[in-house]
Amino acid sequence: MKRSIFNQLLAWKESPIRKVLLLRGARQVGKTYVVRELSKTFSNFVEVNFEKDTVVAGFFNQDLDSNRICQELSAFYGKPIRENETLLFFDEIQACPRAISSLRFFYENKPELHVIAAGSLLEFALAELPSFGVGRIRSMFMYPMSFNEFLLAHQRDQFVDLIKQASPDNPMNPVFHEMLTDYYRKFQLTGGMPEVVRQVVENKSLLDGLNALDDLTLSVRDDFSKYHRRVPESRIREVFASIVEQAGAKFVYSNVVAKASLPQIKEALELLFMAGLAYPVYHTAANGFPLGAQIDSKKFKVLLYDTGIFQHILGLNIREYLVVEEMDMVNKGSLAEIYAGLELMKASSIFDKPQLFYWHRQERGSNAEVDFVIRQGSEIVPVEIKSGYSGKMQSMRLFMKEKNLNRGIRSSLENFGRDGNIEIVPLYAISTLIKE
Repeated sequence: MKRSIFNQLLAWKESPIRKVLLLRGARQVGKTYVVRELSKTFSNFVEVNFEKDTVVAGFFNQDLDSNRICQELSAFYGKPIRENETLLFFDEIQACPRAISSLRFFYENKPELHVIAAGSLLEFALAELPSFGVGRIRSMFMYPMSFNEFLLAHQRDQFVDLIKQASPDNPMNPVFHEMLTDYYRKFQLTGGMPEVVRQVVENKSLLDGLNALDDLTLSVRDDFSKYHRRVPESRIREVFASIVEQAGAKFVYSNVVAKASLPQIKEALELLFMAGLAYPVYHTAANGFPLGAQIDSKKFKVLLYDTGIFQHILGLNIREYLVVEEMDMVNKGSLAEIYAGLELMKASSIFDKPQLFYWHRQERGSNAEVDFVIRQGSEIVPVEIKSGYSGKMQSMRLFMKEKNLNRGIRSSLENFGRDGNIEIVPLYAISTLIKE
């Protein structure tokens, strides 16, 4: 399956000045797969899995001399490790903190060797290290598959091109718009976890995809016991479930569980952020740039990292979905908002952790909220998400008047178009709002 990050990895490979690469992201989003695909462009590939080959950790217990380590790894795996010819991949590197510390020396002593490291619980190990090679290591952040990648997996490359070419002044052909809307609905249901998409595409079986979601959700919860000793596993499970229950609304700590320790809830939530299983969307005053300098840290929403996992935890009735033309579900508004937020993140630079913002004003007799506030060039742009074909825009118009803005964006099931000074962008094309 084609992943957009692959082109960035090829560019890293060909760069004359490259740093050691740290591939970061949640469990099973495709990190190992994409590195193995990259390895096909090398003469040699050495994959070190620290959870599988535990004895290899002993190679890092002495000094961190990269030349010695390469000699021992070459002997252990029976493969040559040569600069400019070999891709050396450290997988599940969080299981060997000394290996993380060694990465800086690969950059300093073997600059021509291509080295990539990854791990499903890597963020927890990094948090325990005072320094892991600032200036010598470059991070790339990876997420579940985007909607465009979902289309590519279904051999719909032309649809991706059509989305790029369309705009409010150049609407999508109605025939293709309906086809893309149908794919969007399917993507909401299955989500973007690569194994789920693979099951659906290769086996042409939605049921197989949903069974894969069963296994993924179970493995995610099983990992909670590895997160942190100061927070009980049960508390992390409660917070994880509450993220789903509070979707689309301001996250309230007291709604997690009655009489629970507030510090524990906060720490459990932070651990889920670190694991890449959830992302905060902070309230911003949106009076200027940077938007992140004007946040109210007490006001935030939380997005679960995948719509398929979200639907699975909610217990979607798949039989009902298969026989109704419209996805008329009680959670469809929050589901569309989660999808939109995730797409905006996936379309952002892979070299930084993107930040998402919303705006909310709550006064007596006036309660207004804009789902997302983004930056496009020198403009602040409000984005409203609608799960259907229409929707009122009072909050957006109030926001635009208060901030003296000239344009806003409504994203819904509608085709590209305009409503006065509000641009209409279909949900399937919302990633086009992020312009790097």
